Formats: sequence, C-alpha cells, structure tokens
Amino acid sequence: MAAARWYHRDISQGVAEELLAKTGRDGSFLVRDSESVKGAYALCLLFQRHVYTYRILPDEEGLLSVQTIQGIQAKCFRTLPDLIGAYQHPNNGLVAPLLHPVHRPRPEEDSDGEDAQGWGHTVSCPGAPRSSRTHIPQQLHQRLQEQVHNSPASDFMGFMAEYLTHHVHDLEALCHGHPQLRHFSTALATACRALHSEIDFTLAGLETLARVFDSPVSPRSPAREQVMPPCCSKIIHPPLQGFLNSDPDLELLLNKISTVNHLLSSLEKKVLKSLQETVTRHNLALPSMAVAPLPAARPLAEQNFEVKVGKSQRAALTVDVESGTVTVTKRGSEEEVIPQDKILQLIKYQSVQSKVRLVCARESQKSLSRDFIFPNARKREAFCQLLQLMKIQHSNLDEPEIISVYVGTWNMGSTPPPRSLASWLTSRGLGRTQDETTACIPHDIYVIGTQENSLGDREWVEFLCASLKTLMAIDYRVVALQCLWSIKIVVLVKPEHQRRISHVHTSSVKTGIANTLGNKGAVGISFLFNGTSFGFVNCHLASGSEKTHRRNQNYSDILHSLALGDKRLGGFDLTLRFTHLFWFGDLNYRLDMDVQDILTHIVKKEFQALLAVDQLNMEREKNKVFLRFSEGDISFPPTYRYERGTRDTYVWQKSKPTGMRINVPSWCDRILWKSHPETHVVCNSYGCTDDIVTSDHSPVFATFEVGVTSQFVPKEAPGSGPEALACIEWESIEVILKTTSHSKCYIEFHSYCLEEVQRSGENTFQNCDIPGFLKLGWSSKHLPVLNPILPDLEYLGDQHLLLSIKGVESCESYGECCLALRSAIGTTAQQFETFLFHRGEETGSVRGWMRVRVPRGRSGTRERLYEWISFEEEDSEPAAEPPTCPKPPPQRLRNRPRSLPEPATGYTNPAYIIFEGVP
Repeated sequence: MAAARWYHRDISQGVAEELLAKTGRDGSFLVRDSESVKGAYALCLLFQRHVYTYRILPDEEGLLSVQTIQGIQAKCFRTLPDLIGAYQHPNNGLVAPLLHPVHRPRPEEDSDGEDAQGWGHTVSCPGAPRSSRTHIPQQLHQRLQEQVHNSPASDFMGFMAEYLTHHVHDLEALCHGHPQLRHFSTALATACRALHSEIDFTLAGLETLARVFDSPVSPRSPAREQVMPPCCSKIIHPPLQGFLNSDPDLELLLNKISTVNHLLSSLEKKVLKSLQETVTRHNLALPSMAVAPLPAARPLAEQNFEVKVGKSQRAALTVDVESGTVTVTKRGSEEEVIPQDKILQLIKYQSVQSKVRLVCARESQKSLSRDFIFPNARKREAFCQLLQLMKIQHSNLDEPEIISVYVGTWNMGSTPPPRSLASWLTSRGLGRTQDETTACIPHDIYVIGTQENSLGDREWVEFLCASLKTLMAIDYRVVALQCLWSIKIVVLVKPEHQRRISHVHTSSVKTGIANTLGNKGAVGISFLFNGTSFGFVNCHLASGSEKTHRRNQNYSDILHSLALGDKRLGGFDLTLRFTHLFWFGDLNYRLDMDVQDILTHIVKKEFQALLAVDQLNMEREKNKVFLRFSEGDISFPPTYRYERGTRDTYVWQKSKPTGMRINVPSWCDRILWKSHPETHVVCNSYGCTDDIVTSDHSPVFATFEVGVTSQFVPKEAPGSGPEALACIEWESIEVILKTTSHSKCYIEFHSYCLEEVQRSGENTFQNCDIPGFLKLGWSSKHLPVLNPILPDLEYLGDQHLLLSIKGVESCESYGECCLALRSAIGTTAQQFETFLFHRGEETGSVRGWMRVRVPRGRSGTRERLYEWISFEEEDSEPAAEPPTCPKPPPQRLRNRPRSLPEPATGYTNPAYIIFEGVP
C-alpha cells in the first residue's frame, strides 16, 4: 500500500482531476482517500475527457469492493493493490479498464530558510549597530548546524534542534534550583524511540531463540528466572562475550551498544554542566512577573472631543459613558445634554472619514440631525466606540448583542518577552491604532498567537493574565491553550462571559519537514459564544522568499487537517464552519522587489507600492489562498526583519553555509478574517508596536467589533396554540462546477435551524458542453421545502444555510457555500448568488431564487445594538424634512464598512460567462 504510487492519500477531487487531465489518456487512474466515508477510498478514472469516481468501501471483515448499484454482486479483495490489479482487465463494470496509473508527485523538500530557529548567523546591513544582547540558542544551533554537515543523522538532529529551541525551559528550572533537565530527557527519549522499538523487536527474537535451546523444565521444579526486560539487561555474561567475539559483525554490534550506553549516560552530565556555565556566565534571570502596582477598578472617565459644526463653528463633545449622556458645548451657547436613549442613529460618512451624523429624538415627532467633523478619523472612531459602549452599558438586555475581540500575533524569535506588553495589548504603535481615549477599554475576548515562543505554557499564560490584570484591572479567564512546539494560541475572556462559552475544541497540524515536524504548522481553537461560533487559527508557514508555493500548500494542509468546530460539519470547508473565523500568524509571505528599492519605499512611507508586490496579496488575487477573506488596511511598515534591540534598522542579510541569504523586509505577520454573509464584524484597528524590540519581528494587533446572537426565546411558548410553521421555499437552483466529471448531483442542506440534514433530488438539467465545466439545474419540484424549528422572524434573521453539492455516485462534495436567510424573508422570492468552495479552492458558483415565509403573528423584530450605527457613502446634506422614523426596516441591509468583502453580484470568473451566452 505504501509503495503504490497511484495512491495519493488525501488529495481533493479537484487536484485528482487536474492530475488525470495532464495525462490525457483514457484509462488513466489514481486512488485517493474518500471524503465522505472514513476508511474508504475513491477510485478516479479518466475516460473520454471525463473523470469517473467510484467509491471503494470496506465491509465488516475489512474486505474491499467497488460500490455497485443494487442487485449486482460486488467483488471483494483483501488489499487495495489486489483490487486495482483485478480491474486492469476489461469488462469489469467500470467505464474503462485501469491502464495507466498516475503517480503522486514527490513532496517538495522544506529546507527551512532564515527563520529556522536561528540556524546560521546574521550579518547586519551596512551601518547597522550590532546587538549587544547574547542570543544563546542561536550559538547552539550554529554548532549543531556545523555538525549536521558531517553527520548522516539528519532526522535525529531535527529532534535535537527542537530541544535547543526550548532548552530555556531547563535553564529556567536550573535557575530555580531544579537540575533534573526534564525537557532534555523528553527530547532524548523521543529521538531514541526508533532505537527502542528496534531493540524490543530484536530482543524478543533472541529470547525466543534462547527458549528453544533451554532444557525442558520439570513440572515440579521451580520456574526458571525470567529474562530481564530491556531496561535491566545491561550485563553480558563471559561465555556469551566469548561467543560474540568469534564473529566480527557481532563484535562490532556489541561495541556500538556499549558506545550508546556510554553516550546516553554521559550526555546529561555534559548538558547540565553547559547550562550551569551559561547561567553563571550570562547572569541569566527569568522575565519578571512583578509589574506595576495593580490599579483600583474605576469607572471610565469623561472624554472630550473638539469638533467643528457647520462650516467653521467649533464645539466640544463630552461623552460620559457612566451617566449615559453626550454634552454639546458651543461658544456663546448653553450646554445641550443628550441622553443615550434619545440618540436614534449614528451615521459614519465613508467619503469624509472624520465626519459623523448624530440623529436624535425630540419632543415633537420630527427627529434632529447633527453633523460633527473631528480632527481626524481616529478621533471619530473613538467617539463612535464610546457611544457604542454607552448603549451597551445602559441597555436592558440580559445577553450581549455585540462584543469586542482583540487578536494579536507575534513571532518572539526564541527570546523571552520584555517585562511590559502594554503597547501590544492596548493596540498602540504604528498603523491604524487605538486612540488614547479608548486604548484602555478592556476587550471581551483576547486571542494571542505566538510563534518561536520559548516560554513554558504555564509561564506564558500566567504572564499574559498578569499583564492584562495590570492594564485592565480584570482577572481574565483562560478558555483554552493549544501548543505545537513553539507555536501557541491562548484565548482569554472576561469573567462574566465564561458561562457563555461552550463547545470548546482545539487542534494542531504539523507542516514542517515532510509534514512530521512541528517547527512549522498551525494551532487552532474554536468555541460557541452563546449562539455564535468562533474559530481562531494561528500558523507559522514555510520561510524563504522563494517558498510561495510551499506556503500555499501549508495553508491547504492546515485547512484540510485542522479539526475544529462542530463535527457534524466536518465535510464542509473549514472557512464555512464558523460564523466568524480569524486566521493569523507568521504567514512568511515576502515582497517581490529589490531590497534597496524596498528600503527606499519604507523611508518614504510609500506602502502601496510595496503592497502591490506583496506575495500574499498576489496569491489572494489569483485565488490561491484565503479566498473571500478580509484584511484591514495596512498603514504600518513591514514587521520583519529588524535588528534586535531597535526598530530603526532592518537586517536583510544572513550568512549561511550555502552562501549569503537575502531577507527582504516584509509583512510576514498578518491577521485576516472571514464571516458568514449578513453578519456584523468591523475592524477597528490594525497595526504593530514600535517599542517591543526583543525579536526580529514586531508584534501585530487587530481589534474587532463583532455581533453575536443568544439562545432565542419565543414570545409564545411551544404548545400554547396551533403551531404555525415557517418555510424556506426554492423556485430554482443553478450550479456551475469546475470539473471534468459529468456525474449527476444532489444538494444537502445543513443548518442549526433545521432538525436534521435535508437532501434534494437529482439535478433535472445538465450541460457539460464546455470543457472543464459542468452546469446543473434543479426545478422547484426536486428541491425540498425546509421547515425551521422556530418560525419567529427575529430568530430566522440570524440563521444561515450551508449547501453542499454532492455527486450521486461518489457522495463526495464538489463545493459548499453559505446563504443568509435574512435577505430572503418575505412573500416574494429573492435571488441569491455566491461562490462554491472546497478545501480552500473556488470550485464553482451557485445561484437561484428562494423565499422564507414567516407566519403572521411571528413577524415581530427589533433593531440590534450594532444596527444603530450605519455608513453613508455620499456626503449629502440632510433633507429639509427629516423622516419621522430614522430606523430602516429590518429587511434592509445597511452599507458595509470598506474593510469587508462585498457580496457577489455576478460571476467574476470569465469561464462562467460562457454559460451566460457572452462571448
């Protein structure tokens, strides 16, 4: 099985079709893992330019057979090669015999570049001051690197390289008077695991051989002493010694065993002595957890803003969150106090980033609109955030409708952090940062991702909690911690939210050398906040300017293998399983430009010219990675690769045994997100610090305002009267797939508002005239009417449907998508259109007509807290007679911030237009 090159393991349907299409020969085939049945396989066969997929299923006895239609006897085989061999002959039930195996490509070697935990030494660029800080792990890695070139044991050295990265844990224990070297013992045991199992195997054979030549034991005689276990078998008796000496090979084996025994017993002493000398020589101490005295919890102070009213008149706005008032003070006029419950709407202008309109209620039926212009956009955002916070604090809701989420990512460079992380945790520094009036407002959730983090898990979490307690005077609670070697992710929440968190899942994926080492990879945490699902992924992708394709593959592997979220949605693309998914880390994408040109643009702060050659942006434009993700505007300098100890100089040269490596300054550290359609998420800040200099990366932060839902409680108790059902009806659905298959398909409908998964009939229309594309259609008769478990409009407005297009023969997905019910609520059908995704790739598109019918008496709704802030594209003057009710109807979609992706309005892929009759 392992030697069968036609077995491609877990590649996707799309990749399988691409590989078969390259051969262009009928009878070309390959086998991959089934995506629909665990332990099963999918046989993909090319015939007449179409790919046919057959499922290979195991029975209760483990025998394999190709799935057949009902009534036909299946042929069973013990192994997969036996099955493939049998179907290489014609007339076996397949469209063609298996003639030409398509071999899997050889994996690309991931020889880590400049980020591989300090391998190689740095050479400063001309004029750069040398760092005075001693980087001990780097020196040890350099010695190991010199030894690797003279040693064939590269795999073993990988384990030792990992220990050198984490040897600081043993240093810390040594500083506290514990010389046990627990981490070194663990690393050594892991590295010797293969030897251990081999010795067990050999020893078992020798013991069996010894029993063969033992004299028979009398039933009445005492039992002979058992052979000692491997851990105790250290003595070789003289007669055996003489026997072994008679054969040179056995004598050599004995000498090797003796050498291993000596090295294992002496290595620990050497390492302990070296670490003790390190502690003494460098006067090392752990990062102190002692910080400034804890401030007493106090209410948020009043905040003042200078604004312009009209063309030139100046005024002052005072926001008192605690009392719930906004005070307007104009020169020569009396103060006007506006209570929070009189503020009906806040309109943020898109065309003038520093302008806002306040719509207030008056005693008369007419409302009053006021326009204010702030000194800059940051001040306007601070004012809006304070008003939002004021609305939340003075609402009568039992459960929150909006929360703030902080996301941070930092490659720590295998060095301890500074004593203070204040600038990072309060979003201050460069880029779009928090205003000083709102920087110390605590967030509801903090998500911290790090790479090359040399601290122990417990020490790191305690350090973060202590830092937040100092800054915010709040004891944040740990939701989860997930680690993969030096890649860590921590989620912390306010104490009052702890009861709202449920269904916590964690996972990790290795993408290092041969996908077996954890020096590169990802860690993830997912959970439910009341009724809203969140997913967070922190990753460290392959390094090196030339490794763009490898990074793309890392992303794909993580997307496919990270086990997060509801297990019932395991068949869906990871990016569709959560209401909100945040993906961040050291993505390691670089800038494709000469280093001197890059430095010139950085000095002039011409970031747009650099973003145009950013590898991540270019790969996203090609739809290679992060499809339909969003990212905040980048207005801060590249965060990598700085001289440690300063943020004034980039170190862009590194000397390696193979020559000089160039590390151009780049935005390696990024934060992206993807949310379900028609949900609320706004990025309020995106930047990096400028005062944390222990690493060659700068910490990056982003803050978000996120709408959340709670468990819905209907006004009418179930069973109190005749049950009126809501229904989701379809007039038609049309799908275009990028595939060479012409299989019949059906649609699966998943949603938390449905009692169980629903399924359509087979497609009633099919067109495969365009090579590489398949067009499918369903009429209303072949689409199910879906009945949500609750019929209330307020409940249905927050629900989404997940659709999966599956082949009838293979039952495997060709693509998935997410539809929001909110815009389809009404008496007339509404058109929808969106893209299909599968395993991170765009695999097609879907459109159709649907309507959500809500029974009378269940149409009540209310405006959400986050809906009272809207966005105005045009800077238009208010109408002479403002409307009596400034609130839009619930079905109306407000304008979205520019940081969010626009909903699809048509087929952007030119290939789709072929089906629309456009040449």
